[in-house]
Amino acid sequence: MIPLSVLDLSVVTTGTKPAAALRNSIDLARHVDGLGYVRYWLAEHHNLASVASPAPDVMIGQIAAVTKHIRVGSGGVMLPNHAPLVVAERFKMLEALFPGRIDLGLGRAPGTDGATAYALRSRLDRREGDDFLERLHELILWQTREFPSGHPYHNVVAMPDDTPLPPIWLLGSSDYSSELAAQVGMGFAFAHHFASHDAIDAMVHYRNRFQPSAWSASPRAILAVAVIAADTDEEAEKLAASFDLNRLRRDLGQYLPLPSVEEALAYPYTGSERTSIQRNRSRLFVGSPATVQKTLQPLIDASKPDELMVITAVYDHEARKKSYSLLAEAFGLKAVG
Repeated sequence: MIPLSVLDLSVVTTGTKPAAALRNSIDLARHVDGLGYVRYWLAEHHNLASVASPAPDVMIGQIAAVTKHIRVGSGGVMLPNHAPLVVAERFKMLEALFPGRIDLGLGRAPGTDGATAYALRSRLDRREGDDFLERLHELILWQTREFPSGHPYHNVVAMPDDTPLPPIWLLGSSDYSSELAAQVGMGFAFAHHFASHDAIDAMVHYRNRFQPSAWSASPRAILAVAVIAADTDEEAEKLAASFDLNRLRRDLGQYLPLPSVEEALAYPYTGSERTSIQRNRSRLFVGSPATVQKTLQPLIDASKPDELMVITAVYDHEARKKSYSLLAEAFGLKAVG
């Protein structure tokens, strides 16, 4: 069976404030650590009422400290928001504290709106446009220490200098991101749960174009998918009502906390809104464990990921934990510890 991992947004609901959502992330990580999940990644978002964590590196340290087996990483650090030296220092520190258990996933987008993105970068520099490649190159140079003689950074050392950067993964939702990951020879994680680009095309393209590098001798591909599992199809569909309304509101530019099932079921949907919900369901796998496995399998077979990374956003925290438990059993994960 394919290995499973977790992508966590620290989802805020109408009944769960941001501080409680962060504590729920730590609780969920403890839970899946014993179920046999491979890694637990935290996202970076800013100025979103539905996402509690803007700082995955802080959460990584907290979660790694209370788990024993699972790898913990960023899904991802939005590199445009940070000086590459800061990213290098923080993740070298995490790797030093939790050797062999940290991942550094990098994203090209700011993870927020334009005004917030400007506030994040206004005191850093005034560069315009997409400078991700420049920042990625600089980040790598903090690892290799190959700044040329005479460069202002030549004698600057990213501490702790006896610890390497953890494995780097490039995140994406487009053909460009798969091409870039292949060219630089790094791991690639594709965000099927919100991408408009075809996941199969991106994953196949990455494997076919991969260039071996010092970072990886062979392609490493993760497919991130949104899943809601419950004991029965009917129960899972009920839980998914919160997702449906939340996603509809996001399409309208309303980034609100996740609504309760009761609020979602009582919402007076128009015909066009129900059409939008059905369209958005192409990015969500809902049902009993058997149903989810059956509907996911064609995508797995065609895209051939090395690993499936699951994001589950439901209103009730215990229902979320159970969803991950059911998936672990369905996909034959081995409990540890």
